Amino acid sequence: MRTAMIRTELERKILHGLALEWENALYLLDSKYRGLMRLPAFSLKNMKRRLGYWSGDKNEICINREFALSRDWDSVRRILLHEMAHQLAGQVFGAQTETPHGPLFRKACYLLRADYKASEEYISDDGNSGMMGRIKKLFALAESSNRNEAESAMRKAHELSAKYNIDILARNTERNFTSVFAGTPGLRHPREEYFLAQLLRDFYFVWTIWVPAYVIEKQKMGRVLELSGTPDNISIASYVYDFIRRHIDNRWIEYNSLNLLNRYRKTDFASGIIRGFASKLKSDLKIKSLPGSALIKVDDPLLKEYAQYRYPRTVSIPRKGSSCCATILQDGINIGKELVI
Repeated sequence: MRTAMIRTELERKILHGLALEWENALYLLDSKYRGLMRLPAFSLKNMKRRLGYWSGDKNEICINREFALSRDWDSVRRILLHEMAHQLAGQVFGAQTETPHGPLFRKACYLLRADYKASEEYISDDGNSGMMGRIKKLFALAESSNRNEAESAMRKAHELSAKYNIDILARNTERNFTSVFAGTPGLRHPREEYFLAQLLRDFYFVWTIWVPAYVIEKQKMGRVLELSGTPDNISIASYVYDFIRRHIDNRWIEYNSLNLLNRYRKTDFASGIIRGFASKLKSDLKIKSLPGSALIKVDDPLLKEYAQYRYPRTVSIPRKGSSCCATILQDGINIGKELVI
């Protein structure tokens, strides 16, 4: 009985989140389209072969129940936007006579920044072979207990990643971009999360931005870090993001073994680790006219175009400085300079 009640409450929260995300996505549309979209009913249903659907007759968006209950919010939101695009195509563009994924549906996906292939996995495994396969293996070797081996593997992984991206730009290779959440949505995020987002943008060939997202525990819209880039680069950046967060948590447990320091001091410690690691990466950053053995920083103009399309109305919000413990910050910096990924 209790399990059933918990599941029912979770489903209620998910449905509330779908409504909030729908309203948020509505503001991506021009007012001439926005006014024609009717708030649909939202439901969760048992489905074997589909992740969701939009019913024009019922004005209803339905999501696969087990999918919604078992997957992260980024995945659920992706299906919602896909079905919302079907709603826009049918309710506003009059797409009833065309095939389900025809030109008007593609237009709706473009306007809503929705994935027209939302039922497919959006992180490709194709990178497990060739160059990206080698890079991922090197990142795994960077966790070696042998310090010299780990340092060498990390340097080689960054070098190959840079060369991989430079080669793509030099040959103007066709590339697809996607966007995924890093971490989970929250009403507030500690300061070090913003430093980590900047590190990923500076060194790992992804675009980072904080976007609105539903916080299921609080039943409110909050924010989450979103990574944009090629699937391969997102895969690497996501790995680095998770690795650094785990490293911070583990080192903090050691550092604060007596449990005398509060959360603010953990922020100082974590910010120091990220700053120290960024300093280490920067020291390896050598721009050369010929390919060398160093990490090389490049910018992708097509990724910038994609980011401008995906986030047409962005604002920079200055963060207020806060007091910190210089000693703890410096201890974190020293640890970060020794970090190997």
